[in-house]
Amino acid sequence: MTTPSSAPTTPSSAPTTSPVTEPFTAAAFRPLVDAFRDLFSRRKDGGGALAVYRHGEPVVDVWAGYQDVEARTPWRADTMAMSYSTSKGVTATLVHRLIQRGVLDVEQPIAHYWPAFGQRGKDDITLRELLSHQAGMHRIRGVADTPGDLLDHRVMAKQLAARRPSSLRGRPAYHAMTFGYLLAAVIEAATGRDFPAVLAEEVTTPLGLDGCFISTPADQQHRIAPFYQRLAPLGISMDTIGHYAKTLRRFRPAVNALLPHGLDQFANTPAMWEAVIPAANGVFTARSLARMYAPLAAGGWIEGQQFLQPEVLGEAGRVQTRSRDVVLGLRMRWRLGYHQGFVAGSDQPRRAFGHYGLGGSGGWADPDTGLSLGFVTNRLSAATTPVADARLAKLGAVAHSCVHY
Repeated sequence: MTTPSSAPTTPSSAPTTSPVTEPFTAAAFRPLVDAFRDLFSRRKDGGGALAVYRHGEPVVDVWAGYQDVEARTPWRADTMAMSYSTSKGVTATLVHRLIQRGVLDVEQPIAHYWPAFGQRGKDDITLRELLSHQAGMHRIRGVADTPGDLLDHRVMAKQLAARRPSSLRGRPAYHAMTFGYLLAAVIEAATGRDFPAVLAEEVTTPLGLDGCFISTPADQQHRIAPFYQRLAPLGISMDTIGHYAKTLRRFRPAVNALLPHGLDQFANTPAMWEAVIPAANGVFTARSLARMYAPLAAGGWIEGQQFLQPEVLGEAGRVQTRSRDVVLGLRMRWRLGYHQGFVAGSDQPRRAFGHYGLGGSGGWADPDTGLSLGFVTNRLSAATTPVADARLAKLGAVAHSCVHY
């Protein structure tokens, strides 16, 4: 696999436009495919894939562009991309499967499953608080002793267990990285099994997903399309950005939650792909994201099989807080592990929920229309934020416009 550089190169032998592959599209969704195609019209646009289900049935499956910075390897049906916080939606779905089985209960303190967490004033923090980002455990900056510790979920869980909750407990404050480490510890303690194995047993295998990993095996890494650019702009490290941003009081919660020391050095490396970071290093195909969210948009059912019971699904999608998130500065309308399924424009889908990620990828379910959507890409846009960028919001708006309520 070619190692990407900080800026694309364009060899003279590369084609001038990006290839587009479209196995099928339901007629009503032609405008959505056209909008997707426009995102990858040039070779420098990188590559990506889009998949949509409606009422549990696939209606869009399309991919375009390139896997590599040299624009030599076209995106393929099974190409995956690391999708950062999109991972949280997959992890949340796993949690709800365990709730359905009676293995977990959102009203229980985290320490009920993982006793070590109960120290230093955290004995009564519940799983509900963690899933809705109100546990006061959002800080990741300064928790790891070395950057490499960020790749070891058990080391990070031990470090977090030894800390006090912040004064923001009870207020929504995006647990950008800690969400995954803490939930992995809860899941492993409650099940007695490794996180990747539980994900496979509860989500990947039952749904027959073709690309859904949080800890990608070495024999699947050839399918990953690395990102073209560094996470931080202009070649500046995340450490440097954090150092200066934290001098402004209003940015401190964001710096503490979003900018751990040294994580950017691992982007596009097997060490990152193989780690267990259930908030940030999931590797997915678009069709796997859309298929995972399909039963969440269709009453819990897909292809005649019940994936989630109505009462579990109803609670999963219920808004837990409407307050502005202290870290993100937005009203995320946090559900239990998911946020509002934002789309472009003023007409927001009222009950849509899912999770978007840095770099543009994301997935969501909308129970009102029966739509579920998954989008992955290896090209960061100029407007990239911790919760995706304008591309996903625009695609979501077009998807909804294709449906008659």
